[in-house]
Amino acid sequence: MLMLKIALTGADGLVGSRIVELLKDDFEFIPLPQKLMDITNKEHVDNALKNLDFNIFFHLAAFTNVPGAETNKELCFKINRDGTKNVYEAVKQKQKKFIYVSTDFVFDGISPPYNEDSLPNPIGVYALSKYEGEKIVNPPAGGQAMIVRIAYPYRTSFELKKDFFRTFKFYLENNKPLSMITDSLMTPTFIDDIAYGLKYLFNNYKPEIYHLVGSQSISPYDAAMKVAETFNLDKSLIGKTTYEEYILGKARLPQFATIKSNKNNFWKMKTFGEGLDVIKKQISK
Repeated sequence: MLMLKIALTGADGLVGSRIVELLKDDFEFIPLPQKLMDITNKEHVDNALKNLDFNIFFHLAAFTNVPGAETNKELCFKINRDGTKNVYEAVKQKQKKFIYVSTDFVFDGISPPYNEDSLPNPIGVYALSKYEGEKIVNPPAGGQAMIVRIAYPYRTSFELKKDFFRTFKFYLENNKPLSMITDSLMTPTFIDDIAYGLKYLFNNYKPEIYHLVGSQSISPYDAAMKVAETFNLDKSLIGKTTYEEYILGKARLPQFATIKSNKNNFWKMKTFGEGLDVIKKQISK
């Protein structure tokens, strides 16, 4: 059987690099880093993809700095909306399959839970730009692309960028206090699970929306406590704050980001505790 060829952006990022690492024996990945293809330059994109042979285009590259998006609105939209449009149009021209990676932030966090049929209502610049990307690849009239939404991804190690889990762990290991929100919910998602969920979706492509998210929603405070428990770190460093106190003067984040999936019957996603247990084993190898 011929291996599916998957061209992708964001292959060197937090999520993408782990997907490639875990699935490299199952698929032929063709990474398109920024130096090879600047997604914000339509001509660049058209030239890069014109003679490229692939079955699926997996679009992961994005401007993901949520607070930074508020002050760099133009750049954020240039990458997340216009860049997506450039890539999607070139792929559509070739009549190839397209997968767009989006975020739980497209929901406002006011009336959870949110599944694949819930209506997005983005509340910040980053969220709005990602939703604009969704509408380009999957217009209301009926989609031609797959959208995969992920939430609060974390992994064992990645030198270039700390995720929320490794940030908490770093603070606690260095005896730095943390002030954590008690009255909000997040849905942490183990990146290894995202990779194995995608393995199924690559092989069983449908132009629909899927949520690949952790199986438990938890408050940031409880998440930090879980990290302390799992790695025997000092819980007394973890203080409490409220959602309203935390976002004062900052970009609003979805308060109750309880994300569910009605469609994922193909890969069992871990709770945060289960994910941390796997990470503990991976670290000790």
